[in-house]
Amino acid sequence: MSIQEIIDQQVKGHTVVLYMKGSPDFPQCGFSAKAVSLLRQSGVQDFFSVDVLQNPEIRQGIKSYANWPTIPQLYVKGEFVGGSDIMDELFQSGELKSLMAG
Repeated sequence: MSIQEIIDQQVKGHTVVLYMKGSPDFPQCGFSAKAVSLLRQSGVQDFFSVDVLQNPEIRQGIKSYANWPTIPQLYVKGEFVGGSDIMDELFQSGELKSLMAG
């Protein structure tokens, strides 16, 4: 199975997927920590996370999967949402919470 197929299975196999540096309990960068915090503030306590630092193939593959150069990356119901800046904008407007509830 190719790395793109593995990523595709992860994204489509879980409702909320966060590709990040580190884990939700121990984020390894400020942007990943912010992304986890925004999800939790939006009522999402349980989500599937992938630590890209553990797998260089996924770290590179996820960037081409979404054609998005940075990590973290959030996917909801198989759709790419964005990185921490976009998540912050959605959180501020209330859209992130409704996206999670919907």
